[in-house]
Amino acid sequence: MAFFGLGGSGLKIQVALDGNKTEENKENVVPMHHTPSWKLRKNPFWRIGSSGATVPTNEVGSALLYAYEASEDISGKILFLLPPGKKADHLGIKIQFIGRIDMGHGVHEGRPHYDFISLTKELSPPGTLFQPMTEIPFSFKHIEKEYESYIGRNINVRYFVKVMVERKFLPPITQDADVWVQLFGQPPAQNEAIKMEVGIEECLHIEFEYERRAYHLKDTIIGNIHFLLVRIKIKYMELAVIRREISGEGVAAITENEKGQNNNPGNSSNSIFTETQTLVKYEIMDGCPFAKDIIPVRLCLQGIPSDLTPTYTSVNNRFSVRYYLNLVLVDEEDRRYFKQQEIILWRKELGG
Repeated sequence: MAFFGLGGSGLKIQVALDGNKTEENKENVVPMHHTPSWKLRKNPFWRIGSSGATVPTNEVGSALLYAYEASEDISGKILFLLPPGKKADHLGIKIQFIGRIDMGHGVHEGRPHYDFISLTKELSPPGTLFQPMTEIPFSFKHIEKEYESYIGRNINVRYFVKVMVERKFLPPITQDADVWVQLFGQPPAQNEAIKMEVGIEECLHIEFEYERRAYHLKDTIIGNIHFLLVRIKIKYMELAVIRREISGEGVAAITENEKGQNNNPGNSSNSIFTETQTLVKYEIMDGCPFAKDIIPVRLCLQGIPSDLTPTYTSVNNRFSVRYYLNLVLVDEEDRRYFKQQEIILWRKELGG
């Protein structure tokens, strides 16, 4: 049975974001080749292949996903598609713009998501759709979007547009489309070099230096490792980039305590979860060095087979994301000596 023509109307809804691109804001709205996520890529050269790839589009030629700078307005059009000869009665059409933090099982305390933005507009009063294709424009202007979109291991930050066609005696027909929000960052005013000494008394003494602490997402980490004293037989040395996601209610209270602590994923507090990923690992030395040897370090962040994010600190008091350089020495008895140092990442341009 079809109530008000909708039960068997075959009505389909498409949301087409127009990108709202002009000559003035062309760097603030960018079509995305893929949806960024926390997962690692199996192909280390994936970014080379995707740089020239065609941007995925929908049936009307609009990109499936845009990256918007936080101050940009969100606009587009809703397409209502009907088979020829069909009609669709409705009790009103509404559109929502929602900003939501979704928390994984175990991370939340009885509340799986939190909406920090929820705006509703009426697109059409009750009536009937007759045309095979009906197009209704929409826009949401001057919305404060304070957090970046993020898909993590235990927590997500989503912005999306949701269309609802209300029906009598039946649940509404809905369709949503994600809006990817990114925030431009700035390098810190004081971006000092990282200099540290590590070692074992009378056995090993190393100085390592990285030229600065903060890097943009497509930057290159450059540094040197100085061997001042070597009295153990070293087999090789590795440098890894580690991402640590800390999530849960009240994460701000423990953020400082988490720095440089346990790397193992798990529950570090009653309601705090820590997930650690090794994003990339390079062997930067093979064989035993001599005293006064200098090993250069050059690591391109754009070559990491994962979607990097800026460093996030206590987002909505629910999660943080931090990045570390992990230097590991392995001797001939397979003993491991390591030193971990946090680096700060910031966004210089939009995109995946």
